[in-house]
Amino acid sequence: MGKLTGKVAVVTGASKGIGAGIAKSLAAEGASVVVNYASSRAGADAVVADIVKKGGRAVAVGGDVSKTADADGIIDAAIKNYGRLDILVNNSGVYEFAPIEEVTEAQFHRMFNINVLGVLLTTRAAVKHLREGGSVINIGSGVSRITPPNSAVYTGTKGAVDAITGVLARELGARKIRVNSINPGVVETEGTISAGYIGSDFEKALTAQTPLGRSGRVGDIASIAVFLASDDSGWLTGEQLLATGGLR
Repeated sequence: MGKLTGKVAVVTGASKGIGAGIAKSLAAEGASVVVNYASSRAGADAVVADIVKKGGRAVAVGGDVSKTADADGIIDAAIKNYGRLDILVNNSGVYEFAPIEEVTEAQFHRMFNINVLGVLLTTRAAVKHLREGGSVINIGSGVSRITPPNSAVYTGTKGAVDAITGVLARELGARKIRVNSINPGVVETEGTISAGYIGSDFEKALTAQTPLGRSGRVGDIASIAVFLASDDSGWLTGEQLLATGGLR
């Protein structure tokens, strides 16, 4: 039996990258998984197919976490399909880098709506169903510690996620619901590859400052998510786990 046998998880933004890796890893440990996507139904279906092929249980559910009705629908899908909810992974996120002179209102609202409001809306929907032993895992970012240039808006969103994690850990602790965050460094995903970060001077500069000497891999983050979802981390809440290979 896996560490998460009998449990039900929702992973937002799980059609690719870190979210897809987390969904697959939770399923491999026995959880039934709601694989949320905002635009890539094909990607989510591929994640579900991979999980089912390996004997797991999963369903793809569309929805924009920054909209109340969609956030509620994503959580409701867990109850409708599996009858309960034990784990919420708030992974949905967008990023864009620009110097302060180029920051726009549209850019600000897009990132804050998805990266911050989305966390609040999905968690608000989830706490109606989470019971003692429930685990909320927010995917933050190492940028909130490193504060790189040209990232004022994105780093601002992830700083907000850090703060929200701490607040909700205190707020939900009496109900024995744990809230923690994973703050990754640069991770090799479809997104960072297509955006040109992997192999760039930016990545090389960060890697040179990283004690473990490489960028992260999806599996590095997914294994931490399994830990935070399981009873192995039952005495942890309000923590920000900096998963950057030592870069800080």
